[in-house]
Amino acid sequence: MAHVYGLKSEQILFRDQAGALAGGVLRTHARDVDGAGRFPEESIAALGDAGFLGLCVPRENGGAGEGLPLFAAVAELLAQECGSTAMVFVMHVAATQAIAASRTLARKGELLTSIAAGKHLTTLAFSEKGSRSQFWAPVSQLEQANGAFVISAEKSWVTSAHHANSYVASAQQPGAASPLESTLFLVRRSKGPVRVLTAFDGLGLRGNESAPVVFDRAPVAREDLLTPLGEGAATMLQIVLPWFNVGTSAMAIGLCRGAMAATAGHLQAGTFAHTGTGLRDLPTLRARLADMSVRTEQAAALLARSLEEIESGGAAAPLFVLQTRLASIEAAIEVTDLAMKACGGAAFSRHLQVERLFRDARAGWVMAPTADHLRDFVGRALTGLPLF
Repeated sequence: MAHVYGLKSEQILFRDQAGALAGGVLRTHARDVDGAGRFPEESIAALGDAGFLGLCVPRENGGAGEGLPLFAAVAELLAQECGSTAMVFVMHVAATQAIAASRTLARKGELLTSIAAGKHLTTLAFSEKGSRSQFWAPVSQLEQANGAFVISAEKSWVTSAHHANSYVASAQQPGAASPLESTLFLVRRSKGPVRVLTAFDGLGLRGNESAPVVFDRAPVAREDLLTPLGEGAATMLQIVLPWFNVGTSAMAIGLCRGAMAATAGHLQAGTFAHTGTGLRDLPTLRARLADMSVRTEQAAALLARSLEEIESGGAAAPLFVLQTRLASIEAAIEVTDLAMKACGGAAFSRHLQVERLFRDARAGWVMAPTADHLRDFVGRALTGLPLF
């Protein structure tokens, strides 16, 4: 059967390898990662060793050179077993795309080679305390200093905050008249001053280490610029946002599939000793599982259509990408809610992974662009208004 995302035969091998890692090291550590709220070091190391941190790095830099379809398939598989690991992977790949697209970053090839080798983990640092979930509008501003720049900013919700080797960050250009006159640049943790304020203690995705990061007049050399001054919004919206949206959509679908598998297994195994019947003999529970399946496949089909539009360069691609993320995060909310209801006490008491998936799914709702932003963006696109 053809893969819903249109994977070719050689890409299926990558997908199967990702599935083996997900069912092995990710599954082994997922409960502890969630319970302790700790970074999934074992899983990220395994992904790096297997080449998945370089999955979408160009081949000339040692990566696999893969695009959005396989990226989506891998993110979906990872999320089925450990949403925190999937989140770290998605943010890393999205940040890597900004690096790969740069025309200004010095020694870009050297950095991409290190990423491809699994030796460098990167992430995004866009959202700020001052502009909250409106990540496209940084309030911080680069300051000119000694022929280069310094940056003072409090970045919020930075995934892999303590473990990332670098941050792909944004700020207004010096003297900007608008937050959209932004610039993207790379901050390496080894070249301070960079401070991670707190540990992450969230409801879901508890191991993704999303914490505030403060740049205290951190130096930004001209060779660290990822975009020309004032041109950051284009890279943010045309490169980073599509990769992020596709990745988080696939994550949400993966959470749905994980919830479906856990629910189906519970209904097949559960029995009533006094009647000799099983949980699957109850029409109400079977109906909930059926609804879960339909909602999941609807979201996956919309993601597949978005991938087709992107691959063909269709003018409707941005609209489909926005709709896909909205549909997928709503599907994850609905499907994991149905799983909790279908599995009852076994889910509520954490005997199944359903309760963790339920919590992880809620993160998509508040992750920028939020569901409310997405609705507004889709409505604007449909009525001919600019997004901003």
